[in-house]
Amino acid sequence: MNELAFRTATVADLPAMLRLLADDDIAQARGGYGAEVTPAAAAAFRDIERDPSNELWIGESDGELVAMLQLTLIPGLSRGGMRRALVEAVRVRADRRSQGVGAALMRHVEERARAAGCGLIQLTTDRQRLAAHRFYERLGYQASHIGMKKKL
Repeated sequence: MNELAFRTATVADLPAMLRLLADDDIAQARGGYGAEVTPAAAAAFRDIERDPSNELWIGESDGELVAMLQLTLIPGLSRGGMRRALVEAVRVRADRRSQGVGAALMRHVEERARAAGCGLIQLTTDRQRLAAHRFYERLGYQASHIGMKKKL
């Protein structure tokens, strides 16, 4: 595996991030995913970038974006006021899967969450993503809750 480097995303990364998000059959079936930078996608990036509780992390190898995720740091009253981290939009480029890229990115953001004072990290994953379920279980995640969503 080529050397990986992790950093927060910049607006210059947005086109590659959108291509990575769009290169996913399950996401495509839901709709709303496109590989081009739309005004809505650019506005969402700016909102995330301005919010100190949200971070977009990318993994680079040989100067190319090969992985990404969004990390949200959430204060809460439950569990004695414990902060938690929420991971979303985890993607690894198809030609780099099963090479340790995703695991390295997850370890990186887990350390970031610990440094931010989080005592728990959580995520949801689509029921259809059986390989992703096995991946997260290998990293020590447990299917402890039932996630629910409602379209608005």
